Amino acid sequence: MAVQTLPFSTLIAVERQSAIPIFKQISNSLIELIKNGKIKPGYQLPASRDMASMLKLNRTTVIAAYEELQAEGWLEVIKRKGNFVAQQLPVTSPRSFEVSTPEKLSSQNQEIFYRQIAVRQPITRQLKPYQLMINDGYPDARIAPLDLIVDRYKFLSRRTNVHNKLLADGSNGSISLRTELALFLSKTRALDITPEQVLITHGAQLAISVAASMILQPGSTVIVGDLNYPLVDRLFEQLGAKLIKVKVDHDGIDVDAIENICKQSTPSLLYVIPHHHHPTTVTLSAERRVKLLDIIRRYRLPVIEDDYDYDFHYGNAPILPLASAEHENFVLYIGSISKTLAPTIRLGYLIGGEDFIWQASKLKQALDIRGDVLFEESVAHLFSSGEMQRHLRRSVKLYQKRRDEFCELLNSSLGNTAKFSVPNGGMAVWTLFDPEYSIPQLSERLATRGVFMNDGSIYKYKNDVNGIRLGFASLNSNEMQSFAHALKGSW
Repeated sequence: MAVQTLPFSTLIAVERQSAIPIFKQISNSLIELIKNGKIKPGYQLPASRDMASMLKLNRTTVIAAYEELQAEGWLEVIKRKGNFVAQQLPVTSPRSFEVSTPEKLSSQNQEIFYRQIAVRQPITRQLKPYQLMINDGYPDARIAPLDLIVDRYKFLSRRTNVHNKLLADGSNGSISLRTELALFLSKTRALDITPEQVLITHGAQLAISVAASMILQPGSTVIVGDLNYPLVDRLFEQLGAKLIKVKVDHDGIDVDAIENICKQSTPSLLYVIPHHHHPTTVTLSAERRVKLLDIIRRYRLPVIEDDYDYDFHYGNAPILPLASAEHENFVLYIGSISKTLAPTIRLGYLIGGEDFIWQASKLKQALDIRGDVLFEESVAHLFSSGEMQRHLRRSVKLYQKRRDEFCELLNSSLGNTAKFSVPNGGMAVWTLFDPEYSIPQLSERLATRGVFMNDGSIYKYKNDVNGIRLGFASLNSNEMQSFAHALKGSW
């Protein structure tokens, strides 16, 4: 089997009339490629015979070039393996696509031709392999029926006659998955929808992005919680919108404050997470839900309802989504299949009026022509066979048990340094530490014990918030106990 290599015939220019010997031209060209970063340390050069064939030169000329490079320290010869670019180079000044800070660009008198998404790059540190990862609320991929998806995908991939049919579904997603979701959401959330009102996306984040892009423009205003999902805040700001932050308490977002804002001027959009609000995990009370629906209808307020983990409720039955009530198509409903199965399964959906979804599918098409329709069909089979519903029942029972154990361990491990409320649903515990206690320092100490936990900086919405989401759903009993032991040893 031929080894893939760079197109050296176009990278190395040989001038036969030059006073510089040809072997020297080759060695100089290779040195320049190494300096420019096109050839990295450890890269295996083609055998002299193969390089000579590519350059249409005598093999002895290439051998002389390689010997020159070896003598100057640019090449290492490994017996029975070949010629490799040296790991320790005599001179290194590679070019790269490393992001330059504004200060660097200014000193180099270069113009920034692209949008600055973040103020600066975070300080990075060398990470050792972790034995345990504490996320902010992911499902446990080990219990998901992923093998069934793979089996179905293989089955469909062999039926080449269905491929063209599936491609015809277009950018709004597999018709099978949209049909199954419409049925599933009708049964579980009382959403009166058809497949034409469902748009499949690569995860819920893309669904939010598409919906927001359909509504917002520079100068728009968006109501969000003062504590809110940080990636959504960033998205809205990148679309040119101004955030109007409203307090979130134990009953959810402050609906009275929303009404007062609308009385002044109806905002362009309201973003709300009624169930298991991110990051605080609180649920919008039934009383506030009724009032919010009235506000939506009276002020004709467009809403993105992010219901990323509706199915994972452990106490009383969850309240129905805003989208299940009469809202005159002003509520756009977002859901996640990733949160049901595994974080690496990137599937989400957007529910809205039929025309809105058709228009949104055209916008999505400009960003992402279509999803993996075979994969979407395979996930649809989980719904149609009932396996997804069985998986959800098993998951809810297991995650409730894990929540209870995790909270007991937190109580015994945190002492008086932090406080939390046992969440009614979801996959994480919102934990608030004493204002003078450093979460970044705790993260560093846990890292020395082989435990990864983010440093809480993504939740720094306000100066008076010193909290972090601690995910429990993806941890088994042994892993929880390991985390609790590491916590106790990190004070």
